[in-house]
Amino acid sequence: MGTDFDAATTDAVAAAVAALAGRRIALLTGAGVSTDSGIPDYRGNGAPRRTPMTVEQFLTNEAARRRYWVGSHLGWRAFAAAEPNAGHRAIADLEAAGVATGVVTQNVDGLHVRAGSRRVVELHGTMRRVFCTHCGQVFDRRDLAARVEADNPWILIPENVPLGPDGDVLPESTDGFRIPDCSVCGGMLKPDVVFFGEFIPAGKFREAEQLVHTSEGLVIAGSSLVVNSGIRLLERARRRKLPVVIVNRGMTRADARATVKIDAGTSEVLSALASALPPSA
Repeated sequence: MGTDFDAATTDAVAAAVAALAGRRIALLTGAGVSTDSGIPDYRGNGAPRRTPMTVEQFLTNEAARRRYWVGSHLGWRAFAAAEPNAGHRAIADLEAAGVATGVVTQNVDGLHVRAGSRRVVELHGTMRRVFCTHCGQVFDRRDLAARVEADNPWILIPENVPLGPDGDVLPESTDGFRIPDCSVCGGMLKPDVVFFGEFIPAGKFREAEQLVHTSEGLVIAGSSLVVNSGIRLLERARRRKLPVVIVNRGMTRADARATVKIDAGTSEVLSALASALPPSA
């Protein structure tokens, strides 16, 4: 298949191809798909220990909100500079070939869109946008980043900072930082992402369910399936007796429920699947 897999992985990839051949598939991706782009996983091997910001902290605690905005801004440039990797491109190729119906992602990095995927359901939102919690005005994150730097000219973008999965770093100090507010009404700004402790919008999850419902197989890549939304989509596929392929380094919460589990890197395996699965007529 053009990749130097060990014997067990070669057999698992072959089994996945056999299970998926001739079917239109949906894909569900997690943070493990973006590690080869330099964005770390919350839970994978070597993931940095960090306590994510909860929505309650962000909305009710000004000090926590200031800390979030400093860290988020310091990590934004590195996060925004990340490029799609071979796994993202393989998924876009599967869609272009008519094999994939689209991709549901738990990631907020926008790399599937940049890789060329056309139908992308961003379950947890995107770091590309910020909105006002009061009036609803939406802002491009790039424009907001320029405003943050204009309001805080002392802020430096350090090199080689430990980047977090959501594009943040742990700031050394937040003293004197001016929190950005809405330029329309002065209200509180929030990134257009689902924070810990926050629910995925019902409409967004229905869109993800519809994508799985119109497919004939499901590939889950780079997710440990700790988040319940992933398990719910997997169960939607299992109820319809669809083949489910899980690609992830290490165990996931649903290995026993997979038709095929491939314990290997997502970039290599997705590329192999894109090469082996025949285009849809």
